[in-house]
Amino acid sequence: MDHEDIGSIPSAPATPGTPGGPLFGGFRRERSSQNSSRGSLHKAYCGCFSVEPRALEDGTLPPLSCVISPPPVSIAQKVGAEFIGTLILMFAAEATSIVNQETLNSETILGCAAATGLTVMMIILSTGHISGAHLNPAVTIAFAALKHFPWKQVPVYIGTQVMASFCASYLLKLIFHPEMDGGVTVPKVGYGEAFALEFIISFILMFVVTAVSTDTRAVGELAGIAVGGTVMVTSLIAGPSTGASMNPVRSLGPAVALNNYKGIWIYLTAPILGTLAGAGVYTAVKITDEEQNKAAATPSFRH
Repeated sequence: MDHEDIGSIPSAPATPGTPGGPLFGGFRRERSSQNSSRGSLHKAYCGCFSVEPRALEDGTLPPLSCVISPPPVSIAQKVGAEFIGTLILMFAAEATSIVNQETLNSETILGCAAATGLTVMMIILSTGHISGAHLNPAVTIAFAALKHFPWKQVPVYIGTQVMASFCASYLLKLIFHPEMDGGVTVPKVGYGEAFALEFIISFILMFVVTAVSTDTRAVGELAGIAVGGTVMVTSLIAGPSTGASMNPVRSLGPAVALNNYKGIWIYLTAPILGTLAGAGVYTAVKITDEEQNKAAATPSFRH
């Protein structure tokens, strides 16, 4: 899927990897917007599609309607928004843990989980329409594997996320050193249990992300609330045991900043495998357009 092609509407529904995609797919333009060499924003980004005339109480719907597509987002804008969003998330998640340790657990696990979940929600609502707000290499890889995000942009996104994590971690080290230890995610249980927990919570997270971002039947306007709430719940489940990373760069940045690599392989592998599984399972169980049309045509007591 090439998101920089303005001349056609993508067949797949809008996802975090396709910012600016149409809310409803399936309409094919009869005239390319490229034909307008000059004019207003309406002329530049308005594509038309045919509809059948329909009688209404106040008259008849005209046989031609228009849909306005948003202007394209450049890769520089996407990368900039992804860097800022990831930086904010890493700073908030790590700082909350550090402050909680510094103040002798005054914020509690509930406060740390709520802070991370709320941060994810605000970033999705503020930058999701620009970069898709992946904030996580595992999410980027899962979207690319399911063809909701172009593979050619994956290295750029992952590199941006890693750099944002390093910047946040070293900034926190400068501010809070030597209390920085609280921001590192290390297993407090056996490696097998830690791997299982990280895999499961990453699965849950990506299952919800895939639902609200790739299925047009889901309430996409509530994606930020749904994903933020999921992060909060999964943090409560695994926070005391593994730190509830669910994100390779959440663990990589602090590990490099403090030279503490205990169990780092868990946080680099389990989230990626978990998100791939979560995205794949939702894709397998979601209702397709053909199945919905078939169900609508089946007689029932409601009809």
